Amino acid sequence: MVSVDSGPPPGWRSYTTALTGTHGHNVGDKGDSQEIQDKGAELDWVTDALKVAEKQQENVTWLVTEFLLVGFSNLPDLRTTLFALFFLTYLVTLSGNVTIITVIHADRTLHTPMYRFLAALSLSETCYTLVTIPNMLARLWMENQVISISGCRAQMFFFLGLGCSHCFLLTLMGYDRYVAICHPLRYSLIMRPTVCLCLGALVFCSGFSVASIETSLIFSSRFCRSNRVEHFFCDIAPVLKLSCAESASKALAIFFLSILVVLISFLLILLSYAFIVAALLRIPSAAGRSKAFSTCAAHLTVVIVHFGCASIIYLRPESGGNPDQDRLVAVFYTVGTPLLNPVVYTLRNKEVRVALRRILARSHPIRVPFRDIVQPPFILRGY
Repeated sequence: MVSVDSGPPPGWRSYTTALTGTHGHNVGDKGDSQEIQDKGAELDWVTDALKVAEKQQENVTWLVTEFLLVGFSNLPDLRTTLFALFFLTYLVTLSGNVTIITVIHADRTLHTPMYRFLAALSLSETCYTLVTIPNMLARLWMENQVISISGCRAQMFFFLGLGCSHCFLLTLMGYDRYVAICHPLRYSLIMRPTVCLCLGALVFCSGFSVASIETSLIFSSRFCRSNRVEHFFCDIAPVLKLSCAESASKALAIFFLSILVVLISFLLILLSYAFIVAALLRIPSAAGRSKAFSTCAAHLTVVIVHFGCASIIYLRPESGGNPDQDRLVAVFYTVGTPLLNPVVYTLRNKEVRVALRRILARSHPIRVPFRDIVQPPFILRGY
């Protein structure tokens, strides 16, 4: 941190000495009363100025050049346990998402809009975890909690951009299920590859545009109140509290942006599922209804968990009021929720499981020994 020097100018103290006559000029002996009064007034003014300077020195402003992420420093005895838990969870999450992307890319039967969006979701989850979890693990291991302002800004930008893109992508996946169930004959026409590519690009461009606005609002002013960020990564509320400028208007603007991203996306998903439920009720057989809804169950599970956590954190005007509670919820949606995606879409999705078995069978074919081949019961001679 760099302090702004607000101490008295160097000439003040020598000027006071000259007025008090310590350099050989005795005012009281030779001057008249008017001169004494003038010098006394000047002495009072300098004394008051020195008092003001001392008061300003006490209230010196500190400009922050780097942040100190508090993280889990209040739990020193659990550092090793938390590191092992988060590291194993991260490995499972990373391997699960990479497996989904590989299976969808390798198996031609999964080259449909639904599974391409799932691959994009897995890629987004992988990048999302790369933004926060490796830094958190490094700080747990090395006990180094310092992060530069530029590093904090970059982390917040990518975290918010991927988080907003995740919301929009889940909304797009809900629309895909609506078209597949409510308009099955027109599905291949509506969700053709060029349309899917444009919608996917729009999702990520919109997400990072919102992140750019929010990050610019937060880092548009300097930070001087403290350098302690009550979190294990640079999130909106803990960093905004440290701003020198009045942050109420910024917090309100970010709150309305969060409503637009989280609440409107969730309402659009609910609208899609309202049409889906209405279409399912018109299917006469229970087996048909169950088969149609099974394609939505995994998506609906991820939607509820993701938007539930996002609402708890970002749809509160007093967000950041309870740092311990916010850290607990943040651990769940930065570590737990990304793990939910590969688990749900691999264990509950039959087509992904079947495709994974096919790929494993092609890569590790079963070799039958020659002696185990059953000989035919008769031999045709002459051929």
